[in-house]
Amino acid sequence: MHIMRGGFQMNGYFLSASILVFVVGLIHSVLGEALVFRQMRRGSFVPTDGGGVLKESSVRILWASWHALTVFGWGMAWLLLWLARQPSPGAALPVLGNTIVATMLAAAVLVFVGTKAKHPGWAGLLGAAVLVWIGSTVT
Repeated sequence: MHIMRGGFQMNGYFLSASILVFVVGLIHSVLGEALVFRQMRRGSFVPTDGGGVLKESSVRILWASWHALTVFGWGMAWLLLWLARQPSPGAALPVLGNTIVATMLAAAVLVFVGTKAKHPGWAGLLGAAVLVWIGSTVT
């Protein structure tokens, strides 16, 4: 699937994967704040209250790691957008495409297994992996 934009073709699969990965990251951070970290925050930007289960330092690194994952996802979304805009990605495509597919698949499996498929993030990650795999084969 190619999309014409500004006189050149874009890889629609990479573009779709880029949007999906960005949205998954956004939902991850927004819902994480609403469902997890809101109860741990006591008037400060960074949550610190582990409720007697986690030490303050553990809550802080959990929060930072949570949002760092979103930042890494957005970096991957940017790479996918860049790939979508390349008229001919050339020799970089197999390396980038395979790395992104493997990363998304591994993350999907971790979320699927770790939550017994109850967390919907695995579906978004798997969807992105499939889109990138298809996009890599049609360029």
